[in-house]
Amino acid sequence: MPEWPDLQGDSEAVRTRRDELVGEVRDHAGRVAYQLARLQGGEYGQRTFSTKRGEWTVKYEAGDLQYLRYDPAAGSETYVVSTKQPPEPAALADALSDYGAFVEAYNEYVRSLDGVLDGIETEFPAVQTTDEVVAQRDRVLGRIREACDLIAGELHRYEGGEYGTFTARVSGTRWELKWDRDGASYLRVGGSGGVYLLSQYEPPSATDIREHAPAFPGFVAAYNDHVEDVESDLREVSIGTE
Repeated sequence: MPEWPDLQGDSEAVRTRRDELVGEVRDHAGRVAYQLARLQGGEYGQRTFSTKRGEWTVKYEAGDLQYLRYDPAAGSETYVVSTKQPPEPAALADALSDYGAFVEAYNEYVRSLDGVLDGIETEFPAVQTTDEVVAQRDRVLGRIREACDLIAGELHRYEGGEYGTFTARVSGTRWELKWDRDGASYLRVGGSGGVYLLSQYEPPSATDIREHAPAFPGFVAAYNDHVEDVESDLREVSIGTE
């Protein structure tokens, strides 16, 4: 049987000391993460600080430290604090020798912001209300709604059924009215990707109303022509009565 060298030393002391150091750094860097979260806003984020020997990256979420990573100019990066395995003792020792420079870099960053908002005026211009625009929009849409509900009612009367559509071309643009027994469901201009002058959702913009509302009388005229054509066709129907 070969003779193996005796095992010497106990790694428990090294692990214990490492965990103590990592815990202290976690608490201290956690304060940095909290301050960054307050300053930058948002639920999560990260920021990198440069020192002469490398870069330190602080990542936070909901104000809590997620990780502290050290990336030296020469060598491999080390996650000094993370949610995974702890760092190797030698890598931790190398990183912590630069930790004070990292904190100073953070402090310098905060100092650089001192007074940055001084002199910012808060006397802003008055905000113009949209009351008149909205009132005019609602007035125009109300008139269009009334006319479309009347058309929908007439279509329901003579076409029958619970719902249907009426389409017409006005100056080359397709207009479509969808109706049901309660009135107009929507009035759309321009096909499937067009503008809804009437719908069950939000109203159109004032710009869209300005563009399309002047052509609405042409749509009503097209409907009237349609009704006249139907009446004319029905007058020519004969059922053979004397």
